[in-house]
Amino acid sequence: MTDKSRQLVTILVCGSIILTLAMGIRHGFGLFLLPMSTEYGWNREAFSFALAIQNLLWGLSQPFAGMIADRYGAVKALIFGAVFYAAGLVLMTASSSPVMFSLSAGVLIGLALSGCTFTVISGVIGRNFPEHKRSQAFGISAAAGSFGQFLMVPAEQWLIDGLGWSNALLLLAGLVCLIVPLSIGLKETRVATTVRQQTIAQALREAFAYPSFWLLIAGFFVCGFQVVFIGVHFPSFMRDQQLSAGVAVTALALIGLFNIFGTYIAGQLGARYTKKYLLSGIYALRSVVIIIFLALPITPLSVYLFAGAIGFLWLSTVPLTNGIVAHIFGVRYLSMLSGFVFFSHQMGSFCGVWLGGYLYDKTGSYNVVWMISIGLGVFAALINWPIKERAITRAAAAARSKSSTRRCRSRSCRRDSRRATRRRNCPSGARRIRIPTASTGSAR
Repeated sequence: MTDKSRQLVTILVCGSIILTLAMGIRHGFGLFLLPMSTEYGWNREAFSFALAIQNLLWGLSQPFAGMIADRYGAVKALIFGAVFYAAGLVLMTASSSPVMFSLSAGVLIGLALSGCTFTVISGVIGRNFPEHKRSQAFGISAAAGSFGQFLMVPAEQWLIDGLGWSNALLLLAGLVCLIVPLSIGLKETRVATTVRQQTIAQALREAFAYPSFWLLIAGFFVCGFQVVFIGVHFPSFMRDQQLSAGVAVTALALIGLFNIFGTYIAGQLGARYTKKYLLSGIYALRSVVIIIFLALPITPLSVYLFAGAIGFLWLSTVPLTNGIVAHIFGVRYLSMLSGFVFFSHQMGSFCGVWLGGYLYDKTGSYNVVWMISIGLGVFAALINWPIKERAITRAAAAARSKSSTRRCRSRSCRRDSRRATRRRNCPSGARRIRIPTASTGSAR
């Protein structure tokens, strides 16, 4: 194995473990809704609002965490995220009021997730893996985040049942600290170059002036709405259907399990087929799956079938979306640009988790939010279809070429230019010979 191959394996393994921890723990937050709300007498909107703040701040801070990772390296962003994550989990145990819970689970963990999840990891992968392997690598890392859900959700329920929700949070905080040593595996070697590169401001102007970038942003909003609404409110929805907590935990674990296969296969297909069409198909299938689930009697079997189907489509949008961003704009500022796309995802997450709690308290059911999820899935399928999935041809290269051929005004440069012109005009490419004149006192 060459040094380069060993580096790629290290990046993929360490990045995948980080995503398993960071995303897996987060996916289990919905399990804390009922025990914390019962102990402190909160309604569901109070808990939902804190997680909505978490998703919103995650999205707001993600472009800046991406800038830090692109400019100074992913290690600094990952350490920042791990410290804030652990602090937020510890402070959740002392959050006896909705305000304190919003500060710990909302603000601190929201900021933490921007530094240790997909956008930062994907930036490192995109810059180091060759283009023909990039989509597959995105799929593997996204599958790791899904494996975290499959692994950590049942583990968190087991910890809550065995140790209580407060001690469970303390143990999870200790696990998050493992991100710090794992981040060393994502340290990149910066290659010096004399070519003037695109600046951050230029990259932002270019992306936001490109219509397909806005279409991608709009579609990813829907992904966030659907995924976080189901992830947070599905256990409570199961309880409302008179099903046990074990059914809800098994369903969330099945979502994570099937998402491993879904994201991996999406990454493989993205390397062979047009990514925008795959995205449209995923969003359309989500709406179909939800319609069938709600139309059938809700039993443990139908819940498990729904979990498997929606899990296969769960985060399969991530490798395809990041792949489109990398293909269109390149990998220099991949973390930052993916961060702006992900901000839209988190805006959708904010709406999904908050509306789920708000509309439940107002109407007594989740029916309205399910209908919104179906409609948004159809919208996302249509909005991704016209994306122009081709690399941007920048004018910078042409400008550099034109600048390099610009004539110098100095006397020496003009003399050298005339000599070069005489050589080019010489027949048969022969060098012109200077013949001495009589004034020099010699002749041939």
